[in-house]
Amino acid sequence: MRLPVDKVLLPFLKWAGGKRWLILNYRYLFPASFETYVEPFVGGGAVYFGLLPEQALLSDANDRLIECYTQVRDNPKKLMSLMRLHQQNHSTEYYYDVRAKVCRSDSSRAAQFLYLNRTCWNGLYRANLNGVFNVPKGTKDSVVFAGESFDGPSRALAKAELRACDFEKTIALAKDGDFLFVDPPYTVKHNFNGFAKYNETIFSWTDQIRLRNALDGAASRGVKIMLTNADHESVVELFFGLGNIHKVRRTSLIASESQRRSSVTEIVVTVNYEVGRNDVTASTIARPRSDGRPRTGASR
Repeated sequence: MRLPVDKVLLPFLKWAGGKRWLILNYRYLFPASFETYVEPFVGGGAVYFGLLPEQALLSDANDRLIECYTQVRDNPKKLMSLMRLHQQNHSTEYYYDVRAKVCRSDSSRAAQFLYLNRTCWNGLYRANLNGVFNVPKGTKDSVVFAGESFDGPSRALAKAELRACDFEKTIALAKDGDFLFVDPPYTVKHNFNGFAKYNETIFSWTDQIRLRNALDGAASRGVKIMLTNADHESVVELFFGLGNIHKVRRTSLIASESQRRSSVTEIVVTVNYEVGRNDVTASTIARPRSDGRPRTGASR
């Protein structure tokens, strides 16, 4: 079942690897009910804004991202006023001036973050070794969309606790009956996937192993889990046995040239709940071990 677009609150951020397509096309893979919604890699928040849970814990290691969410929640009108100023002044020269600027207040930093997000190349967030955002200007010139208001996202985020922290700390807080949605940056063991050149210094294979261990702990506590990740044999091998692994299809939007963008597959792992049934079918993966022997152990 597709969710009607007017039933989904659109994210205010563009974010590489965003999951709006997942909540629209594969809603049946999500649990029917849960207590607190917990998301340790919130990114653009497409799933959160699609589900609109009654209570939530949202976190990310990117403190500038969490600061932006906090300002949307707490100061939506001030933030919109600053964004309109950015719209009035927007140009190529202005983009690079804003990118280089050191903002002092929480609201001005949040507006800077959101302005750069909307006007940089492909909504990509990338920083140099000194932590300075360095993505070039993109082709989009819309800083404020027609009829846009942050009032809706602000009301939605009023139900959420926001934290800037490592994913392990957030996952450790999930308890029996909660729903943990986990959408990490995609890396694989051999860094052979479409996201590797952006994510290899952000989220390493060691981090993927840390994530698996943290999810094992959450699963043992009775937490309902949905994990999305790259459809690569090393990733499937790592997360096999955690839960049921489904293969889903999406359109890649990361390639620099539109003609190189194509339909690709990802995996979704569901743990501690039964998925619904739908006319859109996600195939279930059951692959042999890397040594060729059958896998053992039942999925949760």
